[in-house]
Amino acid sequence: MHLKPTQFVDTPVGHDGAVARLAGGMLWFAAYEVIENGARRTVPIADFDRELGSNARAATLHQRITSPRPPLTLGARTLRFDQPLVAGILNVTPDSFSDGTGHQDDPATAAAAGVDMAAAGAALIDVGGESTRPGAKPVWEGDEVKRVVPVIERLRAAGTPISIDTRKASVMEAALAAGAHLVNDVSALLWDDRALDLVVRAGCPVILMHSPDPAKGPHGGNGYTDVLTEVFDWLEARIDAVTAAGVDRAKIIADPGIGFGKSLADNLALLNGLSLFHGLGCPIMLGASRKRMIGALSNEAPASDRLSGSLALAMKGMDAGVQLLRVHDVAETVQAMRVWRGLRDQALVGR
Repeated sequence: MHLKPTQFVDTPVGHDGAVARLAGGMLWFAAYEVIENGARRTVPIADFDRELGSNARAATLHQRITSPRPPLTLGARTLRFDQPLVAGILNVTPDSFSDGTGHQDDPATAAAAGVDMAAAGAALIDVGGESTRPGAKPVWEGDEVKRVVPVIERLRAAGTPISIDTRKASVMEAALAAGAHLVNDVSALLWDDRALDLVVRAGCPVILMHSPDPAKGPHGGNGYTDVLTEVFDWLEARIDAVTAAGVDRAKIIADPGIGFGKSLADNLALLNGLSLFHGLGCPIMLGASRKRMIGALSNEAPASDRLSGSLALAMKGMDAGVQLLRVHDVAETVQAMRVWRGLRDQALVGR
């Protein structure tokens, strides 16, 4: 069984008992789409106890969906997930699909770009030293450390919350020692056998992303029967395994992995079904910025010309209650987020 929040309303006022709050955030919904044994039906929140209250799986999902997400303390900063936040992408690589700029040889300039993102409203700077675009060549872990550590040291001195985007335990360890607060792993700690133990020992938060065969690389896979429920089930099982190993569930963020081993139709289905992932009981990160799917829907626009599409997907994520938006265009996304927030605030108080 899966539960997908649906029938969102502008305000809970006047809907006592008929709506539920989504993950302690700024959205309320009036019904669940229940997905079970290949069938789908709608159950209003008002009828939840009568129709699903005795079902243990439904009760667990409902509790996860409606419970507030605990804040994360990252150094002197605290990330609160009762409203959407922006994570700025800082690639210290020569070959990332969108913005490989050669910053790997200029840590001062790279760090300055990260500080600018923070000043523009990014709550987190995601530093990566290896491209995970299709066809990218693996980077030796020593080179990856040399790329990211000087940048992280400078960002930490500036007081900026930092995540390290890597699959390699040695890079995670060096980055955390240099001042990174959080690990963001596209392989969900499955590419490197040492990664899970390192995160457990470090006690740091971690972002677990879905990809079809992470031990081999992020872009494999043989397709899906139902991409939405299959990605959910994979992430749910992975979160269970990581928590069983000793990671606090309150320190896990889940990412459905838009563009990783998925077709255009798969990506669209995931984006349309994002609210399902609140059933994982963790904050959701959406990384759709400048992705190839935007080009596929807009006359093959190159990565540098995908701002408008990226903002459309960010708004889609916010409307589904996504807590963390990983983006290249921080200032523009923050502006869109603030307008979205203004609309939500008015809807909540305007009646």
